[in-house]
Parts: sequence; C-alpha cells; structure tokens
Amino acid sequence: MAIRSLLTGLMWLALLPAALAAPPQAEYKIVTASKSGTYIQIGRDLAKWVAEPAGIDLEVLESKGSAENVHRMRFEQGVKLALVQSDVYQAFLNEAKAGSADAGNIIRPLRLILPLYDEEIYFVARADSPLNYIHEIRNKKISVGALGSGTALSARTLYQLMYGEPISPANAQYLSNEEALAQLTVDKSIDVAIIVAGQPAKLFTDMKPEARNFIKILKLDDKAPETARVTKTYFPATIRAASYANWLTADIPTLTIKAYLVTYDYGLQSTVGNLVRFADSLCANFDKLQANGHPKWKQVKLELPPLSQGWRYYPPMEKRLRACLAGRSAPSTVGTWPRSSATPTQRACTEQELVLGICNR
Repeated sequence: MAIRSLLTGLMWLALLPAALAAPPQAEYKIVTASKSGTYIQIGRDLAKWVAEPAGIDLEVLESKGSAENVHRMRFEQGVKLALVQSDVYQAFLNEAKAGSADAGNIIRPLRLILPLYDEEIYFVARADSPLNYIHEIRNKKISVGALGSGTALSARTLYQLMYGEPISPANAQYLSNEEALAQLTVDKSIDVAIIVAGQPAKLFTDMKPEARNFIKILKLDDKAPETARVTKTYFPATIRAASYANWLTADIPTLTIKAYLVTYDYGLQSTVGNLVRFADSLCANFDKLQANGHPKWKQVKLELPPLSQGWRYYPPMEKRLRACLAGRSAPSTVGTWPRSSATPTQRACTEQELVLGICNR
C-alpha cells in the first residue's frame, strides 16, 4: 500500500508541471448575424484562425444583426466580441449625445478592435418590377430588415437621406432576409427588400440561374440628386457578377457601409490577458485569414486609422496591434474616419430608438 501511494504521488508530481503550463482554455462568444449572411462566416474564421491558436474557445452565435449585437456585447454573459456596422455604432453615439441615457449606458463602454471590410447594400425587386434604380423606391412597400438588425437602421437612414423624410410606418416591413424574399416573390406584398451583406453572401450564392426570372438588384445612379445626398454617409461600390455567377450577368453599382470588430472596455486581468493573446494571434495569423477565410478578408487591412469623436479603440489590444503594425511596416493612414452623421434631436420614443432597442416602453 505504501509503495502504491508513493507511485501515485510521483505520478502527480510528474504531471504537475504540465498542468501548470496549460491553463484552462477561455470560453468566449462572438455575436454575428443570420446563418445566411457574411458576418457568421467571418466569426467562424476568427474562431478557427485566431481564437483557437490563442487558446480561446470562441463560440459563434447567430443574431438579428448589428443593433442586437451591440446590446448582447454589452449585457450577455460570455459575449466578448461582436461584429457591428459603422452606421449602427454611430447611431448609438448620436442618441447618447442627444441625451439618451439608455444609449449612453450601452455604447460608451464599447471599444473597437479593428475596422474590417465594406458590406454591400442590396436593393432587391421583382424581376418584372418597373423599378430599376435605388432612388426610385420612394413610397414603395419595403422590407427594411429585422428589428434589432443593422440592416433596419441602414435602410431607414438611407431612405431619410434620399428623400428628407422617414419611411412611412405603413410601408416599412421588419422582416428577415429569407422572409423578405418570400414576401417579395411569392406573396408580392412588398416591392423592395433591402439586404446588407458582404459579397459573396451565402443568401445569394446559393441561388440558381432561374433566380433572374424572379428577382433583380436595383442600380445606383450616380447622377441622381438622391445619390448625392446619400453618399455623404454611405459609399459607392459594385456588386460583382463574378460573386454570383449563377444568376448575375453584369456588375451592379450600389452602396456600402463599413463593418467593425468590437469588444468591451474590460479591466479584469484574466480577460485582458486573453484578449491581448487574441490580438497577438490576429497579427500572427492575419495572412492565414486572408488566404483561407471568407473572400472579404482580402479587403481587410491590418491597420488602425484615426477615429471620429466618441469612437475609441480598446487600449490593451490597440497597443499590441500597433506594435504588430510597426513590425509589419504597415502603411500609415491619414484623415479621420468614419464620417459622423447628423446628431438626432428628437427626444421622444422614435422609430429609430425602437430599431436600436433603446425605446422605453
């Protein structure tokens, strides 16, 4: 019995250094968007190529989109990372600046990690629709995206910018992408579905050649006065036929918005250490992301441009990423980006506050 106890003790002593050298893997979550969008694929790439080498088990969660992601990043247990559209982030800052305590409580502790890529905005109509251009959607029945999604905020902002008035509640339908396409083509109860997704988006790559018999994507007319008004906040872009070779036959001019990787202003030492390792892994494995991840990674630049007022990077990760940039001889960036939109002054419970999820009921 004494020999057995001695052997057991020696075995544990032998295993102790290995146990001390391998701390338990951190279990974190990232909120993305719908399973048919680009965000969820970006999240999966981060889990595989960045989090895993950093010793982090990163669970990729579906969501309605950016506005919901901001809430979940702020309040949901275990969510340490989120993907958020720049106009949604700015909308929360605007509401906070205008006096919304709820918006301020939600957005002020959030911090940026890295600007990612431009997301294309698709204005989808029926193939037989008389509509051909984006600026022709005034007074049409429109799916603006699900409540809590970045698409809903973008769609409403675009409409306001183009026409100087909000979309009529009677004409706005808050539908998921899949529901919107069904109501557009089967029920024919809406005229346009607005969808925000980085190309190539699974929702559209899965479509067969016959899709062109049922839907089309409206074009941006750079000569229209509505376009001049909207491109003060959003940016011209192209939906490439090569992205959807099954059913698109030509490139289509459209608009984009920027996506960001976001976290919280954490101070707990263990969390800071894990996120610093994530930053180091992002630097070390960035080339693998671009080579093996979603095609949108090829548009991402590993750089930290100056930010507008109210936007802040997360200091511990910023420090490591800037050191990384110096080591990679990253090109310098100039100018202040992203652009700020006008600060809303309405303090009643507006539809925008409803979309952002900060409406007091």
